[in-house]
Amino acid sequence: MITIPSRIDTIKKFKQNGGQVAAVLPIHYSRALLRAFHILPVEVWGPPNVPTGPAATHLQPYVCSICHNALSFLQQGGLRLADFIFVPHACDSLQGLGSVLLDYIKPTQPVFPIYIPRNTRPSDLEFLANELTQVYDRLAENSGWQPDERDLHACVDREELADHVLLQLHQSNRYLPLTNSEIYRIIRSREYLPAEEFTRVAEKVLASAGDTLRPGIPLLMEGIVPEPGDILETLTEFGAAVVGDDLASCRRRAYPASSRQDPFERMAERILKAPPDPTRGSSIQERVDFLAALASRTGAQGVVFYIVKFCEPELFDIPILRQELKAIGIPSILLEVDLNARLSQQIRTRLEAFMEMIE
Repeated sequence: MITIPSRIDTIKKFKQNGGQVAAVLPIHYSRALLRAFHILPVEVWGPPNVPTGPAATHLQPYVCSICHNALSFLQQGGLRLADFIFVPHACDSLQGLGSVLLDYIKPTQPVFPIYIPRNTRPSDLEFLANELTQVYDRLAENSGWQPDERDLHACVDREELADHVLLQLHQSNRYLPLTNSEIYRIIRSREYLPAEEFTRVAEKVLASAGDTLRPGIPLLMEGIVPEPGDILETLTEFGAAVVGDDLASCRRRAYPASSRQDPFERMAERILKAPPDPTRGSSIQERVDFLAALASRTGAQGVVFYIVKFCEPELFDIPILRQELKAIGIPSILLEVDLNARLSQQIRTRLEAFMEMIE
């Protein structure tokens, strides 16, 4: 098994070499832009198992646990090693969290909101390129460093290679001699490893792929993040092989390459050409087509919708999305979870019954 450095070890090593660190909340942002300023993005998907009491005075109880946990983690000193905090506007809850940080909590680190357009028109590309330019200007003001176009393109090149290898990892998933948990530990290391280190790790893993399908009933996962992590072990226990996903923390951010000459347009286009995503306003039909094509390519026999409670962008789409998938012969199950709770016996029972149904 390939050794993957931990988040904390990666952060400390990067800072010891003179770099800085940005804590980045979900979902879309430009890694290349941060790396051009010698800033390592380390993503904060919750994290799970954090006492949420400190956040309760600032966030409503019906806000998802990703936001509650992130704010509590910050207030308890969990982000003390971060030099910057980035809060992309992925949904109303994250925008609200950004406002709380800017206007009420006011952490010691600079807080950067990022606004992502909800369409892929030329005007949306222009908007996002301008948004990234403003982030560049503010980082330059904070750091006194101004990367030139060549620096920016070099960083995009490096991230494009890492995302290309990430996509290969997803596409070779079924042929890797690893468990569900092991595969997703490697995939999710993209959340914090420098691009060049992730590429090295992923290429070693890809070299181990064979011609034999790993055992298990092939399934897809859909949602935001595979936390609590015991879902992957439970799926293995019930005889399932997760052969692909439409998770915001994983497959949705295997960004395609861009050949645009302007570095900001190049970074923006990569985000806007990502797989369909409800947080970017993608239509349900686009999402159905994506999942159907993924199921066809991987041989998946069903979809597990694994949704963080109160995640409005996902939950709005799910009834029609599941109905459309059922109409084309793809069964699914909806599981709603909290980041701070292990899988309940009720969820385990429902999942086991689903596996028996499609077997």
